[in-house]
Amino acid sequence: MPAYDADHFSPPAPLAKVGLRDPLSGKTVSNVLMLIDSGADVTMLPASSLNELAVQIEAGDGYEVMAFDGDVSVSHAVKLELLFLGRTFKGHFLIIEQPWGILGRNLTNHICLVLNGPALAWEESPAR
Repeated sequence: MPAYDADHFSPPAPLAKVGLRDPLSGKTVSNVLMLIDSGADVTMLPASSLNELAVQIEAGDGYEVMAFDGDVSVSHAVKLELLFLGRTFKGHFLIIEQPWGILGRNLTNHICLVLNGPALAWEESPAR
């Protein structure tokens, strides 16, 4: 059971480590920190991990996103494969400028996760 992270978050929050793979080159990066966020609509990847892959950011104007505090910004996307809990999620993922990414509902709705706040741990549970 992975523990919640108290180094980056107060109070502690569920943080996962994922892998990212460029489908064109096959190059991968592992141990990318991702906040498990049931309130986020989409998954966002930390820009620093993308630098390691040297992946191309998609051309275009970007996507307008709104943070929980109402701030609006523009985020660009990349086409990657995200490796998490033995699964490969293929798609276009938005980029975020912070040390960790965000696992949003576009991915977490495909997995049964148990967030055990009192134990400060999380785990995958068999789907019921």
